[in-house]
Amino acid sequence: MKYTLSVLALSLAALLPLQGAAATRMDFSNEYNHGSIHAEGDSYFIDKVKELTNDEVVITLHTGGALGYKSADHFYAVADNAIQLADTLAGTLAGIDPIFSLSSLPFLVRDEDQAERLYRLARPHYDQVFADNDQILLYASPWPASGIWAKQEVASAASLKNLKIRTYDKNGTLTLKEAGATPVNLSWADVVPQLSTGGISAVLTSAEAGANASFWEQLRHYSAIQYAIPLNMVHMNRDEFDRLTPEQQAALLEAARQTDAHNWQQVRTRVAANYRTLNEHGVTIREELPADFSQALQQAAQVAIDGWLKETGERGRQILEQFRQEG
Repeated sequence: MKYTLSVLALSLAALLPLQGAAATRMDFSNEYNHGSIHAEGDSYFIDKVKELTNDEVVITLHTGGALGYKSADHFYAVADNAIQLADTLAGTLAGIDPIFSLSSLPFLVRDEDQAERLYRLARPHYDQVFADNDQILLYASPWPASGIWAKQEVASAASLKNLKIRTYDKNGTLTLKEAGATPVNLSWADVVPQLSTGGISAVLTSAEAGANASFWEQLRHYSAIQYAIPLNMVHMNRDEFDRLTPEQQAALLEAARQTDAHNWQQVRTRVAANYRTLNEHGVTIREELPADFSQALQQAAQVAIDGWLKETGERGRQILEQFRQEG
């Protein structure tokens, strides 16, 4: 009997390392809520990782800024391994490198096809910045096109004048200031509180984001100006990646590749669903905008584009030149 128990004990002990290996755990921070297109894409990635690693890598997604981090905090939080992965609005990384402002350059892309092509052209530059900071870029999470949410319809230069409008990065701030508005650069977590207190009366963001935050409770108009199709980027701590086995690393990268493709397909269908939700809640959607208003916005955007080209130098010039040649 003693021999049998000893064999059993040894057998159980032999299983413990396997159980430990199966419990590699990581935390994943996302500033947006659980129903957002970004959280859905991140959940898709997590499920793929779980499937491809046979449950050996377990990633927990924390949405709504639950870990206390905003997009602006993510880069250094991941670099320091305070969190292992993060889904970050690219424009908030412009202070790290101006290349991250590319996807939010105003009126550069017309649709999702162009936005994806621009991303593929710039991906090696994004990869390099993350690599230089001990991180890995896993995949992109594109937004539907940005428009203007407001209390009153915004469809003319006059309606923009002195409008206190939230922007999400430097490009939007420069463009809308040039167009006559009074822009306020805010992280997503601060938008609803500022709307509630009157700090802002309009928001530059997508129909998607406004629907997720129930903007119709305060803002009843949405102007689809097709400002930009900005990116979120999902990045991971390099040391944490290196701790995985080669098989787990390959599985994680394959899950990222599949998620990248998935996200670009999802964003192409998202606007129609968002518009249905807005219509159900009585939001007035203005899709056809006066030509003179669109032209004025595009002229105002040039200051942001010129500034970005100056900051990025030859890199930026080559990317835009190739993009336009292929367009």
